[in-house]
Amino acid sequence: MMLLWACAGVPLGVYNIVEDFNIALRIQPQILTFLSLVTWIQCKYYGNKWPWTKSATLVTPIAAVMGGIEVGLVFALRAARRNHVDWPITFMAVLSACFLCAGVLRHYWDIYKERTVRGISFIFVGIDALGDLTSLISVFFQPDLDILGMVIYGSELVLWLGSIFDLGCDGGWKDAEAEMRDMRETQEMVAVMIRKSLSEPRPYGQRSLRAAQYSGLRLQ
Repeated sequence: MMLLWACAGVPLGVYNIVEDFNIALRIQPQILTFLSLVTWIQCKYYGNKWPWTKSATLVTPIAAVMGGIEVGLVFALRAARRNHVDWPITFMAVLSACFLCAGVLRHYWDIYKERTVRGISFIFVGIDALGDLTSLISVFFQPDLDILGMVIYGSELVLWLGSIFDLGCDGGWKDAEAEMRDMRETQEMVAVMIRKSLSEPRPYGQRSLRAAQYSGLRLQ
C-alpha cells in the first residue's frame, strides 16, 4: 500500500506542476512520496527485520530514481503542452488516480479477506480522507476548474468514505476511542519521563571533573 502511494506521488506531482496548480498542491505529492517511502522501509526494518544498511541501500536509490523520473517528465510534458499534445498529461492524471485508489483498495481487500475491520486505524483513515477533501476544495478554487484534478482527489475520497462507513458499521468508533486513549496514555508517559529527567541532578562527568581539577577548582 505504501509503495503504491509512493509511486502515485510521481505522476501526481508531474500533473500538478505542469497544470500550474498552487504551491501547496505542487508540494503535496513530494511529501506523499517521501512519507510513503519512509513508512514502507520502516515496515521492512521493523517487520521483516532488515538491517538499517540494507534498508537505506534500497530506499535511497528508489527515491532518487522517482525524483529523476518526475523531473524528466515535467520538462517532457511541458514541451508536449507547447506542441499542443495533451494526452501525456491526461495519462499522468489517470495513472496517479489508479495508484491512489489501488492503495485505498488494499484496505477493502484486507476487510474482505479478514471479514473484519479490526486492525485498520480509524484515525489514519479519517486524516487521509480529510486531506483528500481539502485538496479537492483547493482544486475547486483554482482560477480554471480542473476536472481531472477533481477526479484524482475525488475518487480516493469516495473510497475513503466507504472505508469509514465500514469502520463505523463494524465498531470502528470504539477502536478510534481506544486509539485516542492509547495516544493520551503515551503522551502522559512521555511527559512524566521528561519531567523526571529534568528534575534529576546531573553529576559532573569525568571530563568535567578533570577540567575543574586542572583549573584549580576543588569539588566538594
